[in-house]
Amino acid sequence: MTSEADEQRRDLFLRDGLEAADVVRVHHEALRVLRDSIETAHVDAYSDIAWPPEVAPAYEQVLSMASNEVAEGVRSAKSDPGMGIDVDVRDDTQFDVLLALAPYTIHAEAWRQGREIFSASHTGTSLWIAVTSEQEVRLMSRLNALGVPQTAFTAQPRRR
Repeated sequence: MTSEADEQRRDLFLRDGLEAADVVRVHHEALRVLRDSIETAHVDAYSDIAWPPEVAPAYEQVLSMASNEVAEGVRSAKSDPGMGIDVDVRDDTQFDVLLALAPYTIHAEAWRQGREIFSASHTGTSLWIAVTSEQEVRLMSRLNALGVPQTAFTAQPRRR
């Protein structure tokens, strides 16, 4: 039997030209599909645009999470309070914070066994994921059910 750790992952990149609401849906569904694989995750509490009102509570929560890291000695009081905030995806509240902020942040990332499997940046315009074949099927099914175009992802990175 092949474990997920041994299974090949396919790189998928967000395509240009999606509607803003679909970009948010793609970020959310990618994280939901990858959640069980994620061992560590981090998010920056910065955006190149104003945080949308619907994510303001998550923004306040992530700043509180960073403050708690300082109080617990996990994070230096001298480090930037909004950069690289740890997210425990096993905790539903923290996972919801990551879901809310990922489409808007300057950077969010998730890792499994020392390999990055999720990277969102540039305030929603850049998303890269590494998925197993089973995860890719689940993701495409979920996006289809939400009416997101099947062309939301490409296997080729954008040229800038």
